[in-house]
Amino acid sequence: MIYTLTFSPSIDYLVYLRNEFEAGRINKMVKDAIYYGGKGVNVSQVLLGLSADNTALGFVAGFTGREIEEGLKRMGCKTDFVHLKNGHSRINIKLKTNVESEINASSPFVDSDALEELYKKIEKVGEEDILVIAGNVPDNLPKKMLAFIIEHLRSDKTKVVIDTSSDSLLEILPYHPFLIKPNHIELSELFNETFNPSDTKGIVSAARQLQEKGARNVLISLGAEGAILYAENGNVYSRQAPRGSVVNSVGSGDSMVAGFIAGYLEKGDLEDAFVMGIAAGSASAFVEGLATGDEIRQLYRLIR
Repeated sequence: MIYTLTFSPSIDYLVYLRNEFEAGRINKMVKDAIYYGGKGVNVSQVLLGLSADNTALGFVAGFTGREIEEGLKRMGCKTDFVHLKNGHSRINIKLKTNVESEINASSPFVDSDALEELYKKIEKVGEEDILVIAGNVPDNLPKKMLAFIIEHLRSDKTKVVIDTSSDSLLEILPYHPFLIKPNHIELSELFNETFNPSDTKGIVSAARQLQEKGARNVLISLGAEGAILYAENGNVYSRQAPRGSVVNSVGSGDSMVAGFIAGYLEKGDLEDAFVMGIAAGSASAFVEGLATGDEIRQLYRLIR
């Protein structure tokens, strides 16, 4: 079983305007769309499309939290959320004109009882399972939250996948996560230097250092330039992203993580998983929302 953990799932409300947004004026909306978001939730949805059985974990609250849970279930996603006593899950506004703007809400407060309930769920994850921890840790949770989560796993053989911010990423490398997936901007923050997506030599060197610090596989997403995988078998894989018209970059990195996991579970081959990851990330960039399994596999067949 694959488990995804999103500390603060959200409802993402996309608003498309006919013209530029004008502050202090009434702005006419052309169309809108609602998606269930949060990085781990995105991973769960793409995994579902790729027929990879998974359960979404995390914290939800209020009427928005119930809608996230019920909406995911309507899609066929399994969930096992912790329900918070107060507050409501986030509604994030994505404003679409000729540029993309976002208004992201704050996360609901997580009390100690809810935290203990999450730990108990984590303790049920088995040694043959995969735990995907995706997204940033809200400010009201412990700073070492990721380490606490990993320490509550009952087996050190559980494959842990991490896709989160730089500060949290470094502290969990000694736990030897199966996969980490920083993008080139996050890589720059980690090393306090600028990595250009075309700087393959520099990116590979940085990935090697992250592996030396404990990560088993390091997947660096490079946007339109594709991705680089520094694999635990000693090989380095690099692929350009397939060409296409980018419709929506939100969720592309999460889709890459889901594609990698699904590909790895299907064939047990790191290079093939890497190619499936690129296909999934690119497919989601070419559509509104997240790509379907059919869209991902069609692109995978073209680039493998």
